[in-house]
Amino acid sequence: MWSRREFLNTTATGIAAMSLEKYVTSQAAGASETEPHQPPGKGRLLEILAEVGKPAEAVTNPDGTTVLLLPYGGRVLGVFSPGSEENFYWTNPALETVDSAKAFFASDEWQNTGGDRTWLAPEVDIFFPEFPNLDKYVQPRQLDPGNYILVREDEELRLVNRLEVTLSRSKKEVALQISKSVGSAPNPLRHERGMNLEGIEYAGYTQFTSLKLLGDSVDEQVEIGLWNLVQMPHGGDLLIPTYSRSEPKLFFGDIPSSDLLVSDQLVRYKMRQKGEHKIGVRAVATTGRVGYLFESGAKWSLIIRNFFVNPSGEYVDVPWKDEKDLGYSTQACNVNSGLGSFSELEYHIPAIGKPTGRVQCNDTAQVWAFRGSRSQVVSISKVLLSPLA
Repeated sequence: MWSRREFLNTTATGIAAMSLEKYVTSQAAGASETEPHQPPGKGRLLEILAEVGKPAEAVTNPDGTTVLLLPYGGRVLGVFSPGSEENFYWTNPALETVDSAKAFFASDEWQNTGGDRTWLAPEVDIFFPEFPNLDKYVQPRQLDPGNYILVREDEELRLVNRLEVTLSRSKKEVALQISKSVGSAPNPLRHERGMNLEGIEYAGYTQFTSLKLLGDSVDEQVEIGLWNLVQMPHGGDLLIPTYSRSEPKLFFGDIPSSDLLVSDQLVRYKMRQKGEHKIGVRAVATTGRVGYLFESGAKWSLIIRNFFVNPSGEYVDVPWKDEKDLGYSTQACNVNSGLGSFSELEYHIPAIGKPTGRVQCNDTAQVWAFRGSRSQVVSISKVLLSPLA
């Protein structure tokens, strides 16, 4: 199994080229950036998933927003405005046909379907089983896709995954439960006067995510946190408002200075390079809103994640080569390689564990998505994110 980190780690030895060829030619792999593809609409996506035995649930909110919940992997796979078949999120091109989806789910590769997923931090503990050796990166299958169970409670659908993970640094085994559900998130601009919203499509939802320690793990000296991330079409601008100037930390990759613009109150990351690159911004500076602006056909789209940042909390995800550098709440990852072509908007939730005094956390965050003319969408970004957007 080849992960995106393995491509980075093996480039110098020449193994990456061989691995990339293997990945791209595999039936399970997503299409490369040079292969044109048309993401399936809402109805077709539901049909394909049902036919391959990975059915999704369509949840329609009072404002007409439709959210697709995929129990396999515990994902919000899609978000659609009223009457629209066009997904705001990126989905793996392998889901475009029944045959390619069957091959994808039958493979041993990491099955990254797309959309909004939940992982765990610190990454060095969960995904590098031989840390500090960075040669081996593994997405634990008990986490992704996990073993999510769909629980129906009255009118609410909840995804629940119980799992055990081994932390690479302490070698401790930790028992956990992750729960996820969604609710409505009405247009935040619905009461604002003087804004031209005529013709603007809107979709939104609130995601409720919880993490708790189970059994003897509540007494272990461990710290572990939730990590939520949305995958979106590649090539847009990520906008991170800040309270003060904050230079992003480069976690991996090489980003040209022209693609990372920093001012006193905004970080603009142009996510367009080939390869894989990641940045992090510190909790003390971030406002709790991040936006992603991109062109979608003849229109433009804006996806905003609205979340709570608590600089007093323990943000435990760290750069791979500096495990003492704590405190990053917000991250962004550019992927334009054999793994696909998408951009990730990521945020972390303060850790739980005995050192923190907490054995459970509950997170609430919104996604607001807009589609319309470029001028209208940019105007919305200036109101909800920053006048510098």
